[in-house]
Amino acid sequence: MAGVAVSVVVVLFLVHRLTAVAADPLRAAPFLSGARPAQHAVSRFHVRWYALTMLFLAFDVEMLFMYPWALVVAQVGAKAVIEMFAFLGVLMSGVMYAWREGALRWS
Repeated sequence: MAGVAVSVVVVLFLVHRLTAVAADPLRAAPFLSGARPAQHAVSRFHVRWYALTMLFLAFDVEMLFMYPWALVVAQVGAKAVIEMFAFLGVLMSGVMYAWREGALRWS
């Protein structure tokens, strides 16, 4: 079975080589209008995407706990409500700190 798979791959490779329009590699990059990049692609990503991703994940994970929290409130009562709003307060203080430090600024 392995021999059949290898031979199929070899046949497909040979068919591709025979029917390809051009075997030369692409010399112009698809971005930067075809010019060669001056820096590595990793350095073009801005740091603020990290902060926004962390904010999204924090609120997303908080929403994961909302349904079980609703069940806990029915059993525990006001203590669970106070705990959840304390958690939301800590989360919002983190957002305000990131905003104050300029992590959410786009200019």
